[in-house]
Amino acid sequence: MADDLVIQRATELERIVFSQDRDFLVEAKRCQEDGIRFSGVVYGHQLMVQIGECIRDLELIATLGEPQEFENRVQFLPF
Repeated sequence: MADDLVIQRATELERIVFSQDRDFLVEAKRCQEDGIRFSGVVYGHQLMVQIGECIRDLELIATLGEPQEFENRVQFLPF
């Protein structure tokens, strides 16, 4: 599925997207620049964050984060 469709569908479902795909950052930036609302992207570079760190940080987001805190933003992992 194309990145723009993933962001669109996630926004419809009010879900934040986690990705390790750099191209996804390009799509999120395009949305920001064009004023297109999206529910948020969490990005973890494959070589910069270990899977255990991703899981820990994603769990923090899921349990302590509020969806509106991530709207129209890109959050980079690790914290």
